[in-house]
Amino acid sequence: MSALLDPILGQWNYYLVIVLMMIGFYAVIARGNMVKKIVGLNIFQTSVFMLYISMGKVANGTAPILTGDPNTVYSNPLPHVLILTAIVVGVSTTAVGYALIIRIQESFGSIEDDDIIAMLDDEEETS
Repeated sequence: MSALLDPILGQWNYYLVIVLMMIGFYAVIARGNMVKKIVGLNIFQTSVFMLYISMGKVANGTAPILTGDPNTVYSNPLPHVLILTAIVVGVSTTAVGYALIIRIQESFGSIEDDDIIAMLDDEEETS
């Protein structure tokens, strides 16, 4: 029985990534509040970070510093470097998203999608 479960339980990090990705995706699609949508995007983004970082892990791997031993197994640093850049872009995107939400709140008095669409439809009908 253990031989059947080991391949499944050995990939637990990928299952966690899938669950977080679907939670974030659901928050973006199902919620009408713009702040909750930004939080959902951040959860989705974090799951992608976890995916790339877990792919960069090599069992018994060491830092990519040449030792002279041809049998040394090295971990790939590229996913981690890419994620550092993605984190900076993600923080910037989140800041711009929240700034836009503040401006929408000032203009419409609401951050709910349905309320804003109704206001725009009413404005279009009166014009």
